Amino acid sequence: MYTRLSAFGALIAFASPALASAGTSVPDPTDFGLFALGVTGLILGHYAARRQPPKE
Repeated sequence: MYTRLSAFGALIAFASPALASAGTSVPDPTDFGLFALGVTGLILGHYAARRQPPKE
C-alpha cells in the first residue's frame, strides 16, 4: 500500500507544468470530466426510467 502511495506521490511531484515541453498541447481534464459526468447521468437516467412501474 505504501509503495503505491509513494509512487503516486512521485508521479504528482514530477508532473509539474514546468517540465512539459513547449510544443505539447494537453487538454484540460475538466472538459473530459464534465463529458463523462454527463454521459453517466444519461445512462443512469435511462436505467431509472426503465425501472419505474407503469403509471395507471
